[in-house]
Amino acid sequence: MLQRLLTSALIAGAAAGLIAALLQLVFVQPVLLHAELYEGGERTHFAAASDHHHGEEPAPEAVEPQTAPTTEPAAEAGHDHGPEAAHDHGEAAEIPGIGFDAGRDGLSILFSIMVYAGYGLLLVAAMALSENNGNRVTARQGLLWGIAGFVAVQMAPAFGLSPELPGMAAADVNARAIWWVATVIATGIGLWLIAFGKNWAVWAAAILLILAPHIVGAPHPHEFTGPTPPELAAQFAGRAIGVGLAVWTLLGLFAAALWSRGREA
Repeated sequence: MLQRLLTSALIAGAAAGLIAALLQLVFVQPVLLHAELYEGGERTHFAAASDHHHGEEPAPEAVEPQTAPTTEPAAEAGHDHGPEAAHDHGEAAEIPGIGFDAGRDGLSILFSIMVYAGYGLLLVAAMALSENNGNRVTARQGLLWGIAGFVAVQMAPAFGLSPELPGMAAADVNARAIWWVATVIATGIGLWLIAFGKNWAVWAAAILLILAPHIVGAPHPHEFTGPTPPELAAQFAGRAIGVGLAVWTLLGLFAAALWSRGREA
């Protein structure tokens, strides 16, 4: 049984981790790299709007009266708008796109596979415990197991601590780590009690257990400051959570399919 558990978990986790890495490279990493430009000072939030505003209101002493028609205004207009257009084009060209760096991205792929292999071990261990209690797990039910894992590991913690970009204000890392682990454990136990509880008292206790970390509250900084635009932060959080949902669902499907196949073999 141990060999079956390890095989199912590691294969499912490696496959899900590889898919997660590819989705992150396409959808999440460009937003992350874009935020690093603001963190490093290569870009400044509101700078373009400020430049445009100043360009529309020149200083009075810079305006000279004209006594005769001339082609100088056209030349001046071209001088004014040309650099701005070039500047805007250059700014747009600096936005990171989809790319691949063998060192950084290769390690990210390896790390993703290892992380989801660990998640796969936890998920298959829970499936084995469920079957020992008389609850047969099928491949279709694995989708629900994967969604439950996503809620426990990503959705519930993100409700209090959203995914963070470089340059964003954050509370003490140790306090956040403790709250994150406590939230994952409480949510996981609560979901288990909801799924396999037999009466309303157990279900009520499960709901209170899931709510407890959020009633206590996640640690947050006293002031929300930083160079990262909130629009990028919102885009990053949405994409990270979306990728997490997709990958956890696939992890549950893969793990349950391999686990049930090993049972039938």
